[in-house]
Amino acid sequence: MPIPAELARVLTEEKIDFVKRCGLRAEILEPGRVCLHMPLTGNQNHIGSMYAGALFTLAEIPGGALFLTSFDSQRFYPLIKDMHLRFRRPATSDIRIQACLSKEDVARIQEEAEQHGKADYRLELQLLDTAGEVVAESSALYQLRKH
Repeated sequence: MPIPAELARVLTEEKIDFVKRCGLRAEILEPGRVCLHMPLTGNQNHIGSMYAGALFTLAEIPGGALFLTSFDSQRFYPLIKDMHLRFRRPATSDIRIQACLSKEDVARIQEEAEQHGKADYRLELQLLDTAGEVVAESSALYQLRKH
């Protein structure tokens, strides 16, 4: 069974010290859908845009947040196997990212992991600035593993 939203919020925002220092905030944490926010302030690089490491962090965290809100953490745990980030333009404002998995995808992934001990799934996401422009695109391969 997925964990309650408030516990998912604490784990997403505060469990990893680096993420906590970045100021990442979970705006939406619900089964099959998460929306996260990274402030520009405190995450700037030498030219004033968002540091690439902060963008990478923002792109990677949705996989864990989706796990917390959508999968049975008593039976499974997630891993990230591969991730690519394509930078499209400088991020000069706060950045948001949204990730979704349908109920059918969650059920299929859990069933495969139950039967085979693991199941791969991919998240293709866009990092958006406050004007709604794409600043980066991510492609990440996650794996759900049975305990």
